[in-house]
Amino acid sequence: MSPDAVKPLISIEEAREFVLGSCSVGEPRRIDLARATGYVLAQDVMSAEDVPPFSNSAVDGYAVRACDVEVASKDAPVSLGVVGEVAAGAAPIVALGAGQAIRIMTGAPMPTGADCVVMVEDTEFTGQRKLFDGSQMVKIFRAARTGDAIRGVGDDVHSGDMVFHARTEIRPSVAGVLASINCRQPLVFPAVRVCVLSTGDELIDDGSVLAPGQIRESNRTMLLGMVNAAGALAVDYGIVVDDEATLERVLRQAAEECDAIVTSGGVSMGDYDVVKSVLSRIAEMRWMQLAIKPAKPFAFGLLKSTTGREIPVFGLPGNPVSSLVSFELLARPTLRMMAGHAPAAWDRATILAIADSALPRSPDGKVHYQRVIAQFKDDGRLHIDSVRSQGSHQLAASALANALAIVPNGDGVAVGGEVPTIFLVS
Repeated sequence: MSPDAVKPLISIEEAREFVLGSCSVGEPRRIDLARATGYVLAQDVMSAEDVPPFSNSAVDGYAVRACDVEVASKDAPVSLGVVGEVAAGAAPIVALGAGQAIRIMTGAPMPTGADCVVMVEDTEFTGQRKLFDGSQMVKIFRAARTGDAIRGVGDDVHSGDMVFHARTEIRPSVAGVLASINCRQPLVFPAVRVCVLSTGDELIDDGSVLAPGQIRESNRTMLLGMVNAAGALAVDYGIVVDDEATLERVLRQAAEECDAIVTSGGVSMGDYDVVKSVLSRIAEMRWMQLAIKPAKPFAFGLLKSTTGREIPVFGLPGNPVSSLVSFELLARPTLRMMAGHAPAAWDRATILAIADSALPRSPDGKVHYQRVIAQFKDDGRLHIDSVRSQGSHQLAASALANALAIVPNGDGVAVGGEVPTIFLVS
């Protein structure tokens, strides 16, 4: 499709449906659990083991029989002969009989004959030395019932339990559970490698003094961080000079090495830009005008690799705030979908917030995404304040914004009005 053909505005929902429908997840693979955090499970995980695999003590104390201590109290303690000790990782070698106790540590297996544990704070060892032959006594100051302070076999997970469903992200706590059931190589969706590049002879990022007409590169730096924050793997392809042959070579290289490509700039109506010229020629691109502000111009397409893979290309607008908004609304959910996340995890949370300052706008047929500072207040509601400047080029003015207020077409939102708000923090 010609990038400069006059096009009607399309809704963000239509653009999103098109982009998501053009992409897919990668082929699942097994990965060592030690480096699996951040990946997404590609299949349900069933446990083949009980966790814990044996009954064990939940506290440091004494393993006893409940019937021996059922009348114990602070005023009338029960004395028991200590016949052994068992630590975590050790196997009990002494069975418990009537009137006896065994010193036990947290996590240690329960001895045969014991049916409860009294924690050490409710006891007093009265012997002179640790000779656990029954001659040394312990006073029990609290009654206990069968099962007290014992973790039973399978208390956490039973063999055969469904532990995690497919499309669960492996957070550190999930990795810990997988380790506990001996799932050492979970089947996961591959991480999405994303080429991020910027183009322009005017851009520099080497810290040197600006020459006339030069500006410091910022979009690429921002987008590299946003890609990583989305859970993908950002690959920095640097600044590409304004030369079609050079840009084509870099893009084709990225199509061989990465799973997606993100560029910024050169997608507006009427622009002549090497990005637009090259992508129109080597990829199947759709050049869009979205009914939103900022981030009206947006391009998306597929670039074929030499192996036939279709690599998604996100052409984001060049204005920094427009680039940020475009990434959040379109690129981020797509990258998370490609990484295998469940649909509920593609987008950030949207919460109905109360405007503590007015969010003015004029009717123009577009939905406005205004940068705001959001915080929960004593009433339990999310409240928002607009940042000082809303220009699409004013990134510094928006740097402290932690949310986007979705202001519908019309005259804006008055103080005290309610407005859907996208949190930009996880």
